[in-house]
Formats: sequence, C-alpha cells, structure tokens
Amino acid sequence: MADENVTKTTETGAPAAHRAEDPNLHEIAGGWIMERKGTNVPGFLKATYIVVACSCIGYSLIWINGDAGDSDRGRLVQQFDAATGFSPGVMWFATFLVVIFALILFKFAFTEHKD
Repeated sequence: MADENVTKTTETGAPAAHRAEDPNLHEIAGGWIMERKGTNVPGFLKATYIVVACSCIGYSLIWINGDAGDSDRGRLVQQFDAATGFSPGVMWFATFLVVIFALILFKFAFTEHKD
C-alpha cells in the first residue's frame, strides 16, 4: 500500500484540483482558477486594461516612422526605409488593429456577462 501517500497529478504534472462542492463556483483551467458566479472583473484589472491598451496605441503612434531621428541608429533606419520602401500605410493599419482590439477588450471588460 505504498500508493496511499502519492499525490494524484494531472497530465501536466500539476496537483489534481479538488472538485468544487459549492454550486456557485466555476472551475477554469482544470481547477487552477475558480470563479464565483456573479462576480465582475475587478476595478484594478479594468484600469490595467486601459493603461496597457493606451500604451500600445501610444507606442505605435510615437514609433510609426521607426527610430529615424536617433543620432546613432537614425541613418541605418533611414537607409533601411529607403531600401525597402517605407510604407506608412502598413503602420497605420497596424495601429488601427490595435485600436480595434482595445475597443473589443474594453467592451468585454466593461459589460455585464450572464452565466
């Protein structure tokens, strides 16, 4: 009976999660995350969504032309742009995709979800 002291593990080697006995708990990721029904996304996490999304948008707008004005790398960036044919349309499209993603993320985070 040496197997009595062995902890059961999942396929990934993680400890097996105990089944939720409370009907208001919902297991996610094989029990690694448990969610209580009726809870919303915490306020600090919503603020984090805003900060990260705005940082991504700002970064893509600031560096849309690359680092062409840098004293060391600026000439290399300018030469690369001249050789490859710089296309601001691609960068504006990428920025547009980031904005769309941010809007979808905000809609998901700030709307109520029914279980």
